[in-house]
Amino acid sequence: MAVGSEKVYAPHEKQKMFDAFLSGTDVEFARGMIEWLQADARQEAEAAGSTGNRKQGAHSGFMDIYAMGARTHMHKYGTSRRQLAVIASKNRKNGAMNPKAQVWQAMSVEEILKDKMVAFPLTRATCAPIGDGAAAVIVCSADALKRFPDANPVRIRASVLASGSLPDSGLDSIGRRASRQAYEISGIGPGELDVIEVHDATAFGELMQYEDLGLCPEGEGGPYAESGATAIGGTQPVNPSGGLECRGHPVGASGLAQVYELVMQVRGCAGARQVEGARIAMAENGGGFIGMAEAAMAIHILEKM
Repeated sequence: MAVGSEKVYAPHEKQKMFDAFLSGTDVEFARGMIEWLQADARQEAEAAGSTGNRKQGAHSGFMDIYAMGARTHMHKYGTSRRQLAVIASKNRKNGAMNPKAQVWQAMSVEEILKDKMVAFPLTRATCAPIGDGAAAVIVCSADALKRFPDANPVRIRASVLASGSLPDSGLDSIGRRASRQAYEISGIGPGELDVIEVHDATAFGELMQYEDLGLCPEGEGGPYAESGATAIGGTQPVNPSGGLECRGHPVGASGLAQVYELVMQVRGCAGARQVEGARIAMAENGGGFIGMAEAAMAIHILEKM
């Protein structure tokens, strides 16, 4: 049995809670970097005319890092705030169909764009809420499975753990490295995935994984989201659970919660959010930051038996 759990939510000590998250970064320069990122976000917001509706109070420093990644992507590829809102609105719709989700309120693209600004270009509705939770799975060998004829099992085709790298390492991104290894082990390519759960601590985090996992070419994550391909009923639904943005982000349980969702999907037991004909599924979960990318990542490919 693998168990993930989290008891971190502290409504009256939010700053202490968010400070604890920074232990997943290089603490020697994290605070200085966050301050610089926040100043850059304010300048970008002013330049874009988005100074209003600023969210007050503390927020996770990870939101500042994701926001910088989003701004860089916008400058390089023309990605828009609206495309990020399309992703968040899609996840809101999915989360409203998930009885285990933390957020059940559907929101339109326009409502998400008008929500309180956390770190430009990310509004509150494009960022995952923090919550407490737990998830567990049972893993066994094929031989042991013979003792449980009614188990309705799901096969693990690949399970990969990768470490991040500094920007000047010369290595490809952690998502590209980990996913390519998972595809090689499983013998399954990105085009064969029926349903996917990714680590969307923000809507930009989901967009970034579209590209790193090979669902679409580099730089085309925004148009890919707008095409409807990642919605339930699209060619490759992503985060039918509502993702971290709506199902919630109980940090230590988030990865196993993804696996739970995908097991339900390939078993055909996901109810209103069921992806029709789901047989091959992928879970991608990242943690911490080194440089401007995840410090660790786990990818699993699952198959209906």
